[in-house]
Amino acid sequence: MSARFRIVGWMLAVVGLALAVAISAGWAVLVQREAEVVNDELRNEVDKLRGFAAQRPVRDLDELFDAYLQVNVADRWETFFTLVDGRWHGRSPDARAEADPRLIDRIARHTQVATGSHDEGTIRWAAIPVSVIGDARQGHFVILVFYDRHRAEVDRAVRLLVLSALGALALAGAAGWFVAGRVLSPVRLVRTTAERISDSSDLSQRLTVTGNDDVAALARTFNHMLDRLERAFAIQREFLDDAGHELRTPITVVRGHLELMGATDEEREETLALVTDELDRMSRIVEDLLTLAKAEQPGFLAIEEVEVADLTVSVVAKARALGERRWRVDSLAEVSIMADRQRLTQALMQLAANAFRHTAEGGEIAVGSAVQDGRVTLWVRDDGPGVPDDDRERIFQRFVRVGSSPGAGLGLAIVRSIAEAHGGTVHVEDGARFVITVEGTCDEPDPDS
Repeated sequence: MSARFRIVGWMLAVVGLALAVAISAGWAVLVQREAEVVNDELRNEVDKLRGFAAQRPVRDLDELFDAYLQVNVADRWETFFTLVDGRWHGRSPDARAEADPRLIDRIARHTQVATGSHDEGTIRWAAIPVSVIGDARQGHFVILVFYDRHRAEVDRAVRLLVLSALGALALAGAAGWFVAGRVLSPVRLVRTTAERISDSSDLSQRLTVTGNDDVAALARTFNHMLDRLERAFAIQREFLDDAGHELRTPITVVRGHLELMGATDEEREETLALVTDELDRMSRIVEDLLTLAKAEQPGFLAIEEVEVADLTVSVVAKARALGERRWRVDSLAEVSIMADRQRLTQALMQLAANAFRHTAEGGEIAVGSAVQDGRVTLWVRDDGPGVPDDDRERIFQRFVRVGSSPGAGLGLAIVRSIAEAHGGTVHVEDGARFVITVEGTCDEPDPDS
């Protein structure tokens, strides 16, 4: 059963129940009101007879009844007749109960409003005792109302109301079906898009988002999910391609040396050293590839408040262990930023290691930090030969090595990923000055403090 059918079904059920309760309550009120109208009519006829008898002197019951029946005309579904000593005496022109002696006998025994049955249905009557001075006979003036006829009008009105309600319910169902279809069309589009993606594995498809309602928000969320999935699959493919490309050579080297390993201890030690070196290189490649893969994930950074000056000094202190160079600090930015201290340290140490490899013994390597245009810049520079202009953009790509540079060519790609994860960039200036720009200056001390 589709969601559209369930929505319309529940809507019709609720509306139908509400209409049924409303119609039932209205029918009960109308029936009660009709009964009150009949009782009021009976009391009104009693009052009219009393007023007529008080205003007109008569000699006997015959004169009184004949005169009153001539001037008082019965309303619709109403009739009058008179009894004298329990026997039929007279009737209004439209009287219908005179042929039923049992009804006349029953009415003659009552002196108040009562309900009974007749060939034409339920009736209500009032039998008014009447006596005239000088006439020893006992008379009754009977007002008889055909209650079923009054109820029939109420029932007809209710039936018309029921038919109108059913028509309104049908129109509401058609309108609800149309509206539900329009509202659920983005949901169907999400489903069909998901089915097409499942069949074709094409994650580039996106939904067209219109409006600002919950369904539009669902479509936007679905598109965002597709963006993340597409990026995750791209990262996975890049990782597999890179790992296959870079690990194939060391694996071949290791296998070849193991197959050609000599029988002497000296040959075994030489082969073991070569294999160990290749395995170490493979381990470094895998760690670098994992770092690049994690750089695309939300939890790559552990954000905290970082003192930039302290970070700069600590990087220089750690870099001194790389070897004999003239290590120095260019400048310090006395600010705090919200960043990942460990990742920034990793990026600067990678740049320091590159500078160490490209400078001669006794060469100068400097690390510095500053605030420029509200952004923090961190740099590492050296007095080596620098990077050719044509390679300044290319060196930050994966597996790109300039000249005879050692390594797998992943270090600078990792630096770029760390900078971009902080909302910043990395670039080369003046040949051998690598600059990382980081967003997020959060606190700058007061110079007067």
